[in-house]
Amino acid sequence: QVQLVESGGGLVQAGDSLRLSCTASGRTFSWYPVAWFRQAPGKEREGISCISSYRDKTYYADSVKGRFTIARDNSKNTVLLQMNNLEVEDTAVYYCAATGWVGGDFLEASEYNYWGQGTQVTVST
Repeated sequence: QVQLVESGGGLVQAGDSLRLSCTASGRTFSWYPVAWFRQAPGKEREGISCISSYRDKTYYADSVKGRFTIARDNSKNTVLLQMNNLEVEDTAVYYCAATGWVGGDFLEASEYNYWGQGTQVTVST
């Protein structure tokens, strides 16, 4: 059993930065691949970043590459998502997800079986 809790969302202006946190309980987080997804109203859930359980390899969607950075803080059993140069198009509910094994695409939602409740990120002009 793995429980995930996201935090750090809020209302910011375009060009600002936010740092999201995903904290796990029940297991050692470093054993799991962990991903961030987001979902805007009327749109499908989009995988934006993942960090693997083997060598901490990172993956990014084209929409956030160069602006977002994913990292682990194992001392706090936490995965972080640093978001810089935020754009209005980044507005969405952001979800943290984990799984025991990824057999396909690291940014595919169907690969993950543990999910947090989400945190709202709103970017205004």
